[in-house]
Amino acid sequence: MHDHDELAPGVWTWLQAWYATQCDGEWEHEYGIQIETVDNPGWSVSIDLGDTALSGMPYKRQEVHRSEHEWVMTWVEKDQFRAACGPLNLGEALHLFRQWTQTTTREPGPQA
Repeated sequence: MHDHDELAPGVWTWLQAWYATQCDGEWEHEYGIQIETVDNPGWSVSIDLGDTALSGMPYKRQEVHRSEHEWVMTWVEKDQFRAACGPLNLGEALHLFRQWTQTTTREPGPQA
């Protein structure tokens, strides 16, 4: 896991920018981001990856269980980045998404 970069924009500012770069007049009509509360208590996050550079990219499921209310799970399912986390771990879950987007690149394909 990468250390926090004090000079980088906060995760909320970064997520807004990531979303804005996906919006091309079409993507936002079919895809998006959902952040909801769950009753255990905690958060559920779904970020659509379709028609983004991350579509179809591998992601290693991550789980951190520190206590009953401090936990984070992230995975990719059906071309969505998914996260479930405790009530105070939403920023951490989004940071894991940010790290993945910044370290994932496609291998160049054969030249035509």
